[in-house]
Amino acid sequence: MGTAYEATRDPGDKFANFSQRVSYLIDPEGTIVKGYEVTDPAGHATEVLADLEAAQR
Repeated sequence: MGTAYEATRDPGDKFANFSQRVSYLIDPEGTIVKGYEVTDPAGHATEVLADLEAAQR
C-alpha cells in the first residue's frame, strides 16, 4: 500500500522503517488532483483548503 501511494522511503534513509507523511486531494470522481508530501503538519490543512477552493473555481 505504501508503494502504491508513494509513502515509502528509500532503503538508505535513516527513517526507512517509517512511512512518509503524504496526503492527496481527490475530486468527486476519484481522480487525484494534487499530492502532498507533508513536511509541516501544522500548516498542511491550510494548504489543502486553499487548493480545494482553487480547484472548485
